[in-house]
Amino acid sequence: MAQTGSRWNKKGIHNLGLIISLLLLIQNGNAYDFKVGNSGDWSVPLDANANDYNRWAERSRFQIGDTLLFVYPADKDSVLLVTKEDYANCSTTSPIEKYSDGHSVFKFIHSGPFYFISGVHDNCVKNEKLLVVVMADRSNKNQTPSPSPSLSTSEVPPAPAPSVEETPPPPTNSVEMNPTPAPSQESSPPMNGASSIVMSFVGSIGAFIGSSILLGI
Repeated sequence: MAQTGSRWNKKGIHNLGLIISLLLLIQNGNAYDFKVGNSGDWSVPLDANANDYNRWAERSRFQIGDTLLFVYPADKDSVLLVTKEDYANCSTTSPIEKYSDGHSVFKFIHSGPFYFISGVHDNCVKNEKLLVVVMADRSNKNQTPSPSPSLSTSEVPPAPAPSVEETPPPPTNSVEMNPTPAPSQESSPPMNGASSIVMSFVGSIGAFIGSSILLGI
């Protein structure tokens, strides 16, 4: 059991080392190698009143993992990484880091400002100094931006109520009157032609009989 656990521990450490190496390779693959002032030459600018190095740095975009090359005569100059106060005062007595090999490469391992000055005080006074501002890691440039916050319910204006067309109420005094049909009067049926002839004949006979009686008397 002890040998098995030891074997697993060695395998885990080996895998962890491979992962770290892979991450470093990915980061270095995205890194840029800058040369100070675009040429790499670290010396007093031609115009001592103008800081050509800072103008160059403002046109460049430095990110974590990038490197910066300084080329200078090792027996006459050097590169100092200093604080903001020492940068402003050209103080060379207590640098954070010092490079004096004549071909110095500095790697930016975190974001923020970096202050470089010449190891020769008089050169620093003549603007042989550099301020570099390092941004975030270049591997995060393709990250999806966060969605904008949605409006809360209280911020959304209420929707207008739908308009309803009111139907006018019927008139209160209107009464629907249905005309009452007039009562039908039963009229005597009219006499047809045959009935009138019979009645005339009967009347003529009666008149003849009556006149005969009167003449007989």
